[in-house]
Amino acid sequence: MTASSSLADLLYAAVTAVGGSERPGQVTMAEAIAEAIDDNAHLLVQAGTGTGKSLGYLVPALAHGERVVVATATLALQRQLVERDLPRTVDALHPLLRRRPQFAMLKGRSNYLCLHRLHEGVPQEEEEGLFDPFEAAAPSSKLGKDLLRLRDWSDETETGDRDDLTPGVSDRAWSQVSVTSRECLGASKCAYGAECFAEAARERAKLADVVVTNHALLAIDAIEGAPVLPSHEVLIVDEAHELVSRVTGVATGELTPGQVNRAVRRAAKLVDEKAADALQTAAESFERLMELALPGRLEEIPEDLGYALMALRDASRTVISAIGDTRDRSVQDEDAVRKQALAAVESIHGVAERIVEGSEYDVVWYERHDRFGASLRVAPLSVSGLLREKLFNERSVVLTSATLKIGGDFNGVGASLGLAPEGIEGDDLPQWKGVDVGSPFDYPKQGILYVAKHLSQPGREGSRSDMLDELTELMEAAGGRTLGLFSSMRAAQAAAEELRGRLDLPILLQGEETLGELIRTFAADARTCLFGTLSLWQGVDVPGVNCQLVVMDRVPFPRPDDPLMSARQKAVEEAGGNGFMAVAATHAALLMAQGAGRLVRASGDRGVVAVLDPRLATARYGSFLRATMPDFWYTTDRNQARRSLAAIDAAAKAAEK
Repeated sequence: MTASSSLADLLYAAVTAVGGSERPGQVTMAEAIAEAIDDNAHLLVQAGTGTGKSLGYLVPALAHGERVVVATATLALQRQLVERDLPRTVDALHPLLRRRPQFAMLKGRSNYLCLHRLHEGVPQEEEEGLFDPFEAAAPSSKLGKDLLRLRDWSDETETGDRDDLTPGVSDRAWSQVSVTSRECLGASKCAYGAECFAEAARERAKLADVVVTNHALLAIDAIEGAPVLPSHEVLIVDEAHELVSRVTGVATGELTPGQVNRAVRRAAKLVDEKAADALQTAAESFERLMELALPGRLEEIPEDLGYALMALRDASRTVISAIGDTRDRSVQDEDAVRKQALAAVESIHGVAERIVEGSEYDVVWYERHDRFGASLRVAPLSVSGLLREKLFNERSVVLTSATLKIGGDFNGVGASLGLAPEGIEGDDLPQWKGVDVGSPFDYPKQGILYVAKHLSQPGREGSRSDMLDELTELMEAAGGRTLGLFSSMRAAQAAAEELRGRLDLPILLQGEETLGELIRTFAADARTCLFGTLSLWQGVDVPGVNCQLVVMDRVPFPRPDDPLMSARQKAVEEAGGNGFMAVAATHAALLMAQGAGRLVRASGDRGVVAVLDPRLATARYGSFLRATMPDFWYTTDRNQARRSLAAIDAAAKAAEK
């Protein structure tokens, strides 16, 4: 690794190339990461908004010289790294490093166009042989237009990456031209293997010095044991506050009647009648049970569900064994049909067996969706052991985010990642340290944290008329410019409906248009307001005068009936800990820190974060939550909040003139 002075030269060159200016926090971050890489150590870095953390980790990663994997949570940051930050940084460092590091992006297989499926059709259980979506979809329909555009695009694209297709297509259309890793025939067996986009992406990754991927693929690489990512000495996890939830998502299994019935239909032609009938009977029993399923956790598997799952497991196992031996002359392109059927049945078998075996480390529950009906889900009680074993072995790991210190230290996030408290030694405990490099923003001067202490405490249900009155007054004072962050979609919809009747301001609501389009419209007009839920708490970057009021309707604790969160909370309590603080309060603190971070995105931004939940001021855990948020000037004075918003609005209007 380069000496410190040399690293400073590299960072200066990279920052200059992107038209930025060096920040003390960025320098501290780069030096700490370079040291961790040299020492093969683990590091948690909290780098506030505006630090320039992408360059803070890319420069020491590129200078290192060995392969580095960078995993991010969001598509937007992946694209920013590969299309903007990495090309500029490599160009800037080339004269100093005297080499040109290569970089590549790698995603899961289903993100790439499958030429076999595009040209040969989709194995379809209801029809003879193959189903050609291009023939079946009316050319004038939305699906038909999407598919025709995909066929044209396949001749032009160099990557086959869904995210390079602009504008995008529906999930339904994309599913007709893509395969999962389980459905893939494999390059050696596929007629299009030599041209395969997913295989080409893997080959590029093998040759690259920096591989940019996402948390989900990182989790698959860790959990499934079959390496997807090329070998690497250094792993950098950006947006690391998201990692536990993404890994949990990958490790979660699901069974639905629709999914089971599709597996039955796909396998029916490939096995003898006895095996097919057994799977069909098991599927019907499972479907009858699911019609009566009530949402909630299953601390013990009911006897009737246990029998149904054992029947599904055993019938699936028989079908999996039989599929390889049976041939049906009416089935064309049998390899593709068999592969899709196997993937579907193996998924059913895996989840059914996992639930039947009943690990004490799993949580099982029913969910019911208005549109999709009931599902049976199973997820790990904790992924900390998995992460400790799979993530921190044989490589240096750097985790970074604007939000890693919860309640003032790194130990809460560290524990969720399987790390012991900082400084604790042990043979099987990964050693790590945490560094907070701060933010270049002057939070006490740029923002106000206003807590509406006078409001009634939010209950589980029912209208909050005093909260809506308060919100109306704040939005009027701000002249619009409001991002409303709500703890549920129902609350966001109710507020939008009510305030559209009260205020002469355009109010956009999440779900009424694509998220990207909503954010573009919000950013373009000062009077426009945007209301929504979870993805807005973390996904909005609108610097400037058009976002000067960020409102949170309540402290975003997980729902008391959330099966996984409540199970995790109970487990902490049974181990002698404080389950509420370790799970519910930590979850809320992360979200509130992310939500409050939407306000100040540039050095000239000014505004107010208004929390319309008095518990942030009055409850004992309030100080814990506030310690995680940016260090804004704090007040519970409603008149002060309104006067400040009106002054900021007046200044913005004067500047516009």
